[in-house]
Amino acid sequence: MKGTEVMNCLLCNTPLNEPVTWKLLLTNHFPKTICTDCENKFKPYENKEKAVTSLYQYNEAMKDYLHRYKFLHDIILAKVFREQIHHHLSKQNAIIVPIPMHPLKLKERTFSPVDELLNEANVPFTHYLEKITTETQGGKSRQQRLNAPQIFRLKNGMDVVGKDFILVDDIYTTGTTIKHGKKVLLDEGAKSVTAFTLIRG
Repeated sequence: MKGTEVMNCLLCNTPLNEPVTWKLLLTNHFPKTICTDCENKFKPYENKEKAVTSLYQYNEAMKDYLHRYKFLHDIILAKVFREQIHHHLSKQNAIIVPIPMHPLKLKERTFSPVDELLNEANVPFTHYLEKITTETQGGKSRQQRLNAPQIFRLKNGMDVVGKDFILVDDIYTTGTTIKHGKKVLLDEGAKSVTAFTLIRG
C-alpha cells in the first residue's frame, strides 16, 4: 500500500475523504490525490498510432499542472497521475528509459520531472541516454525543433543490442525529443523503440 498521506486534493485543496477499503489495504491501488472535479478537467488523449502513447491532451488544466510541477518545483504533484502511469507501464516487457535532463539543468531544477513521475508510479527505469546540450525545446519554433542537431548520446557501458525500449517523457509536442532518443537507441542496435508521454501537446 502506498499510504494515505494525501488528505486534501493536491490541486485545489478540497478534502478528499476517500474511505479506507480492503482493496486499498490489500492491493497495489494508489490512494487518490486529487478530487473528482479536478480529475474531470484533464481530457484523455485518443491515441491513433502505436509508436507513441499519450495519456492526456494539453489543455488549460494541464498547462497549470505542468507549470506548478515543473517550474514552481511542486514535486508532490508527481503523485497526481501515478495510478494511470503505473497502469500503462508496469506490465510492459520493454526497458523503460526516461528522457534525461542535462546535469546543469537538473542541478538548476533540483529534480527530474520524468524520473519523479515514474518513481511515484512505482515503475522501474534505467537511464540509457544522456543529454549533450543545455538547450531546451521549449521556446523554439516547430521548424527549429525539427532541424535541431542530435541532443542525446548513449551513456558509457550501456548495451542496447537486441533489446526493446519505451522512451518516457512528460509532454510530446513536435516529437523531436522522442525522435532523437529513438535514433540513438536504434543506431546502437536496439530491437524496437516506442514512446510514452503523460501529455500530447
